[in-house]
This record gives sequence, structure tokens and C-alpha cells, in this order.
Amino acid sequence: MRTEVIQVSDGAKLRARIYEPAGPSQGSVVIGGAMGVRQDFYAAFAQWLAGQGWRVTTFDYRGSGDSVPDTPHGRLRGFKANLYDWTRDYETVIDHAHAAQPDRPLYLLGHSLGAQLPGLLGNQHKVSGLLSVAAGSGYWRENAPQLKRIVPYFWFFIVPLATRLCGYFPGRKLKMVGDLPAGVMLQWRKWCLNPRYSVGAEGEAARQGYASVTFPVLALSITDDELMTLRGIHSLIGFYENAPRDIQCIAPEDLSVRRIGHFGPFRPEHETLLWPRMGQWLAGLSRSAVV
Repeated sequence: MRTEVIQVSDGAKLRARIYEPAGPSQGSVVIGGAMGVRQDFYAAFAQWLAGQGWRVTTFDYRGSGDSVPDTPHGRLRGFKANLYDWTRDYETVIDHAHAAQPDRPLYLLGHSLGAQLPGLLGNQHKVSGLLSVAAGSGYWRENAPQLKRIVPYFWFFIVPLATRLCGYFPGRKLKMVGDLPAGVMLQWRKWCLNPRYSVGAEGEAARQGYASVTFPVLALSITDDELMTLRGIHSLIGFYENAPRDIQCIAPEDLSVRRIGHFGPFRPEHETLLWPRMGQWLAGLSRSAVV
């Protein structure tokens, strides 16, 4: 593994990690992380994928993880970034990975937010497929039951107040999501309060962006996901209306474990049973069926 600094066209600098396979490469995988989740979290899985012959790139969106700039005014206070900026970050990392292996397929492995943003990408033609893991519409009424009971308080009280007071969302102190730029959090709030999520909040241009995706999309639904529901996953995958798409459901009992959850698929305890399945689904994306 090596670290690199990748510069976006607007000057933002992203910290990325490249995991090279020891032998011939099957192609490239770019892991798009979940909201507030550092690329560190995906390190073990990325290393394992590289061992299966993939060239893997992980990264932190601007204003998060290792891509937080050091400033004399408190790092994130007043830092300008929104979800369209994060989409440009994603594009830039895809360009970087594609340039390294232009003759090999490039797949996205999107965890939660990382599978929501590809519909807004401007370089979709460089992508050969998307494996969506625990990703659905974030519309609050489609959240898992336990989350749905508390999320109105989060969106209507905690987020506006904390963001206004701090100049960013202080998620680490609140033990919610993680520290995020104000623009990212407030735009995400707008999405999560709209029944059509990003497509409804951003309008026709966003709808057309998702509709323009033609690479295959395979969504992994975790039956004990504490955040996403199967209904929400169907909503998100439906935005990719012209893409070959399918949904695979997996339950803890399928792996003889007590729990998987929203973050479980990337935890090392699932290396033996779940990771090989994810590797097979990734390699088989080109054969995904339309639902």
C-alpha cells in the first residue's frame, strides 16, 4: 500500500491509498466510503481485494478523514464543501485510477453514500459497474424503524443548531456520523427530508444523471442493517432506471453469525465467508440481470 495526494481541478487535495496486486491485475476498484467514515475503515478489505488481483484505491472526501486541511481557525470551521464537491472528488479519484490502467475495467464499490453519488458523476463512461453495499435512499421515512423514531429530532433540531453554532457539524463530539463540513451536512439534510432523496432535492438534472447510468449495478442488502431498509434500497436502485440492476439480500444466518449490520460487511471477521462472496459479485458485475 502507498499513499498519494490527488489534486482536484479546483485545487482541493485528497489523501488516497493505493493497494497494488502482487501479480496480474483483474482491473481497478475505487471504494467510495459512507458518510463520515474514514478510508482507514476499509483498509483490511482493500488489502484483501488486492490479494485477489485488484488494484484498489480508497480516499477521503475533502473535509473528512485525512483530507481535512490544517487551518489556523479550527480545520473545519467555515470550510466550504458540499455533496457536489464530494462528487467531483469521486470523479477525480476515478480519473486517477482509470489513467493507471486504461485498458482494464474499473469498478466502484460504494458503501452507503459511496453508492448514492455515482448517479451524479460526470465521467460515468469510465466505470464498468457498481457494487452497492448497504446503500439506499436516505429519505427518513424509509430508514430502519429504530432510526426513524429519532431522526426527526436529528434533522430538525440537532443538525441546524450544532452546525450554526460551530460552523461545521461536530459529529465526533456528539457521537453522530462524524465531523462534516457545514455545506455537506445541510445539503444531506435537504436530501434526507425529500421523498425522492437526491433526485427530488436537486431536480431534473440529478434525475437525468442517474438515468444516464448504463453500467450494471448490483446492490447488497443486509437484513439486519440498522440504518437502511430493503424499501430504501429499491428506491435508490430505481434511480438508476436505465442500468442493468439487481439486489442480493444477505442475512446473518447465511454466514452463521449473530450480526452483520450496516458496517459489518467490511469488518475483518467476515473475511472468510462474506468477502469471497463480495469478490465474486464484483467480478460478476458484467453479468448482472435487470430487475
